[in-house]
Amino acid sequence: MISTSVVVPAFNAEKTLGDCLRALCGQDLPTSDFEVIVVDDGSSDSTAQVAESSGVKVVRQHNCGAGAARNAGVRAAQGAWVAFTDADCIPARSWLRTLLAAVGERTPGSIAGAAGKTVGFQSRTAAARFCDLAGSLDAGNYLMHPRFPFAPSANLMYRRELVERAGGFDERYTTYEACDLHGRIMRAAGGTFIYAPRALVLHRHREDWRSYWRQQYSYGIGYGQFMLHHRDEFEWTFAKDLRAWGEIGWLGLSAWRPPKDDDGLYKRGLFIKKFAQHLGFTKARLDPKERARW
Repeated sequence: MISTSVVVPAFNAEKTLGDCLRALCGQDLPTSDFEVIVVDDGSSDSTAQVAESSGVKVVRQHNCGAGAARNAGVRAAQGAWVAFTDADCIPARSWLRTLLAAVGERTPGSIAGAAGKTVGFQSRTAAARFCDLAGSLDAGNYLMHPRFPFAPSANLMYRRELVERAGGFDERYTTYEACDLHGRIMRAAGGTFIYAPRALVLHRHREDWRSYWRQQYSYGIGYGQFMLHHRDEFEWTFAKDLRAWGEIGWLGLSAWRPPKDDDGLYKRGLFIKKFAQHLGFTKARLDPKERARW
């Protein structure tokens, strides 16, 4: 009997999806206990063929975004638990078993879900090494947020009925949909969410600053959308905006020289991250069309 469904959204992921699926199909659980569902989000490459050759369940749809792809995977899922990872990730062989063990140690029905630790895979470039220094995508960092804790969807599991009851991922988001869903699930379920750092996933971080910039700019847009969606819980003022730009300016002054060590690399990466995110955030927050959508 299938206990867990693993959903992998994929868009033009032919170069990385094979490694991801080999890792998932090689989990140290009986194959009858879980299923893997790849949602091909309108790829123009051979993503769907790579998935089909791995023998996993494949769902195809027009390009609608990662949130919509995950929702399609949830609709196709049979397991009581639904786990998420991404096509550029490589879960450890014990990943799924460790997540299930973490939720199984508590009273049945009291656990909403669990998330594990995500670390870089072959982080050889400066941009990728910065991501490792900053702990990018590590749920342990995001779950410590005092008001809006959540876990990134690269290494995440929920009870499927809670995802369905919450209405799934909000497909309007460019990014940040995981934070929005987590809040809705936890407010409705009132249960416990567990951080299981031994449930390990390797992630291919962005290899150059240009692609990292685009990623962070997109994250900023998603954060701006999140703030618009939850505007009754936020108070964003002109003074706060000035302070944010001031912080970015100071970071820029300390990051303009080529880094000589990890400290210098961290400062440069943090400047790029915050600059790109705040530009994306400002674009979303001031865009009349975005304001109307939320």
